[in-house]
Amino acid sequence: MSTSVTAKRRGRIGYFRPTQAALYAVLIVLVFAYISPFIIQIITSFKTEGDAANNPLALIPSPISLAAYAKLFAHSDFPLWIMNSVIVAVFVMAGRMVFDSMAGYALARLHYKGRNVVFAALIAIMAVPSVALLIPKFLVISQVLGIFNTYPGMILPFFADATGVFIMKNFFESIPVAVEESARVDGASTFRVYWSVVLPMATPALVTIGILSFQGAWNELQQMIASANKPALTVLSKGVASLVSGQLGSGTQYPLKLAAALMMTIPVAIVFFIFQKRIMNMSSGAVKE
Repeated sequence: MSTSVTAKRRGRIGYFRPTQAALYAVLIVLVFAYISPFIIQIITSFKTEGDAANNPLALIPSPISLAAYAKLFAHSDFPLWIMNSVIVAVFVMAGRMVFDSMAGYALARLHYKGRNVVFAALIAIMAVPSVALLIPKFLVISQVLGIFNTYPGMILPFFADATGVFIMKNFFESIPVAVEESARVDGASTFRVYWSVVLPMATPALVTIGILSFQGAWNELQQMIASANKPALTVLSKGVASLVSGQLGSGTQYPLKLAAALMMTIPVAIVFFIFQKRIMNMSSGAVKE
């Protein structure tokens, strides 16, 4: 009996080995296809203009050159673009973490008339393409608020988003109500319960929203075009787009364009790798009753 079972197991192992090998081969090909453009981007940014044009897929620069980075920082407004992007991304991240969490707590815990209508409207907004709201946002920024060509005009439209509110609402609902009731028994107000008791438990959700907000604001292009046209307020997404269109001269300029794209990628990658272990875990902060 045991011999037959062992034979069956060996047969199954032998049967699945070719399948597993084929699966790993497919995964390796997919991984290579996914990361190869990024590898080519890094390598090409260290090539000369002629080498990049003649050997665009060569994996070894000949010779290695920093001319693209020198031109990027010395002969363009790239440092200004970085500063503007950092200002916008940091303020947007902070604003969304505050306002999304407040709105999410209100939808999860506060009982008032029309709460279901507000939540339904939130879901509906998530289904609307952002490009469809571009013209209304521009009219509000320029005609109603009068903050066109200012930092507030670039930041305020991003201070809250439906997706972030939805994430925070679901997380707050996973926290037992008993945690808040004990604080209210001690005399804490609703805001005090939210700020001192519930919000510290929502750190994974806040980190998730912070990363998504920073990345979204850092890479945003459409809204930045609609909210400002001053050269002094150009952000990285607009600046890199202008480089791609050939702002700094003629020729392919592959090293320059890819160097700019690489420098734009690094901050988001750093933020993600630093906080990746704290990205939302829906069971975090929950207390068993």
